[in-house]
Amino acid sequence: MTPDEYCKDKAASSGSSFYYSFLFLPPERRRAITALYAFCREVDDVVDETDDPQIARTKLAWWRNEVANLFAGKPQHPVTRALEPALQPFGITAVRLNEIIDGMQMDLDQSRYLDFKGLETYCYHVAGVVGLLAAGIFGYRNLRTLEYAKELGIAFQLTNIIRDVGDDARRNRIYLPMDELKKFGVPASDILNSRYSDNFTQLMRFQADRARAFYASAFAALPEEDRREQRAGLIMAAIYGAVLDEVEADGFKVLTQRTSLTPMRKLWIAIRTWLKT
Repeated sequence: MTPDEYCKDKAASSGSSFYYSFLFLPPERRRAITALYAFCREVDDVVDETDDPQIARTKLAWWRNEVANLFAGKPQHPVTRALEPALQPFGITAVRLNEIIDGMQMDLDQSRYLDFKGLETYCYHVAGVVGLLAAGIFGYRNLRTLEYAKELGIAFQLTNIIRDVGDDARRNRIYLPMDELKKFGVPASDILNSRYSDNFTQLMRFQADRARAFYASAFAALPEEDRREQRAGLIMAAIYGAVLDEVEADGFKVLTQRTSLTPMRKLWIAIRTWLKT
């Protein structure tokens, strides 16, 4: 299996919405974004699939070393070998890749966030940075596109947080800001024990409104001249927006279920968005 095949399998097997946006890109850009996505999956899996935090820290340290190897021209892992040809053409830097690892490290260091300011920092590292790198791969001419990409990445992560409240709680993680739980009268124990209430629904509606505000801010920042180049990101936005709409239509039953779209629906949204953008 070649490094590119490894990354393609990693992306396809995840079932992620990102995969559907890659399908329409030219081959060189598709290989680059698939390798970047595979890198994100690898470092994310370190935290999600490793029970011992110390082992997870050791693995993340290995990945930091592998990033150094990559930029020294001697990558070892299939993902970094696939990334190597994309570094210079698409402006991928060691600083950005390490910022993503920093976000995964945050999951090992804390499982609660006191306020949105802290949560936004986390979202920037695990998703905003990915948006910045993806924008470089898709192509842009106007620097305002980077603001769009960062805001859109944060919007995606906020959508993930809303969708995954129950899954995260079963890992003893709560990504909803603690001061907002207090404001809406939702004890953390309700989240951890999957107890619904009108207060919880109001809390989640507040979270959804904020996610939509980030989508709106992103779209407002995207220069018209870069819109076609950024179509892959707009496909992701359409898919994630549909997920958010479904979660709200279901009454925010996120403590006991995880909303997802069928592959066919994701593909249809991708085709429709690509053709109209």
